Amino acid sequence: MRSLFRCIDGIIVAFAACLAGISVFHPFWWFAVPAVTLLFLWVNVFPSVINWKYKSFRLRVCAGGADLLCAFLIGAVISVGIHIAAFFCISDDGLVLWVISFIVLLIVLPITLLNGIIRVYLTSAQLGVKHRFFGILFSIIPIINIIVLCRIIAICTGEVDFENQKELLNEQRKDEQICHTRYPILLVHGVFFRDFRHFNYWGRIPKELERNGAVIYYGNHQSALAVADSGKELSERIRQILSETGCEKVNIIAHSKGGLDSRYAISKLGEDEHVASLTTINTPHRGCIFADHLIDNASENLKRRVSGTYNTVLKKLGDKDPDFMSAVTDLTASRCKIFNENTPDSDKVYYQSVGSKIKKAVHGRFPLNCTYHLTKRFDGDNDGLVSETSFEWGEKYTFLTAKGRRGISHSDMVDLHRENFKGFDVREFYVQLVADLKNRGF
Repeated sequence: MRSLFRCIDGIIVAFAACLAGISVFHPFWWFAVPAVTLLFLWVNVFPSVINWKYKSFRLRVCAGGADLLCAFLIGAVISVGIHIAAFFCISDDGLVLWVISFIVLLIVLPITLLNGIIRVYLTSAQLGVKHRFFGILFSIIPIINIIVLCRIIAICTGEVDFENQKELLNEQRKDEQICHTRYPILLVHGVFFRDFRHFNYWGRIPKELERNGAVIYYGNHQSALAVADSGKELSERIRQILSETGCEKVNIIAHSKGGLDSRYAISKLGEDEHVASLTTINTPHRGCIFADHLIDNASENLKRRVSGTYNTVLKKLGDKDPDFMSAVTDLTASRCKIFNENTPDSDKVYYQSVGSKIKKAVHGRFPLNCTYHLTKRFDGDNDGLVSETSFEWGEKYTFLTAKGRRGISHSDMVDLHRENFKGFDVREFYVQLVADLKNRGF
């Protein structure tokens, strides 16, 4: 149905590009000019009636933009083809007519293209900086601009369909509140990140959970401290949440180093009385061998300079007293071995873990595309940072990998890049994860 409407829009655009010029010297066609002009304006305001079914205004505008770009391509092929054919068939007397018609074409087509580009650039969340940049960079290079434009159309169309399905799904199960757990959810971030007000470490996940009934809190701890120090901050945060809400416990979902921090708070600081469950996401429970290698082989001067640079930056981002080297050292395989021996699980808490991996370095965004090969050499298959053998902890272990060539990276697991890709819906994964906690009585 969408393809049919796009073809109709394209024909209207092509008709507008050709008819106006022809009508200058053929009065018989003047009667059609107002009608075609109105149709052209209608197409540029309301590209397709099927877009009205989308519940979100953003999705309607984005879908309309993709439709206009398709209409531009179809209209350009038809109208340019007609003008090329006409150029070789016209007499000398008809050259002026052809020039006028071509000028009209140069007005009609850019209007449609610009309208579509503005719409998708302003509303698409999946287009990304790269494709926006390529769209501008290659806009005047024949063939390449068509390839880039087709890619933009595919991305935006896929985004609209995917997001609309999520909207419909959430609407259908709204009353079920499948993520309304007995105890609130505490999201604990990993190393070198903070819970920023304007940039959520967990991407679109918290909003999706809240739409399905979850009550969400954040760790709000510093980004780079030793596990013991981060554990103390988390312990204080848990007590604060209990005091503010009156609830008895929390369910912790922790990513990366946050899983070790949470285990310390539970086992060493008595928080097993206040934690119902701990779900660790891509946590290096057995550490990273490559981290041992780097620390052992780096000079003291290099470690001092790198640590000083990171600590300076982290202070500017909000950490009171960051300690880069302590945070990194606690992630080594040797240190985690000692940590596991001295930090037993509590039988009062339900423990489960999740892990994933990428299949090629290019599937992990910077800096994971750089660390993948290093981790692969020392630790084996990994998510760009943590090895597959280090993830498993607790009663239940879930290992994830996307179908096809693409894998699921360390940052994909917290929707850090807000990216949709085939084979894994990170938001729905968390919805089902929390729904399972609810079913378990947590």
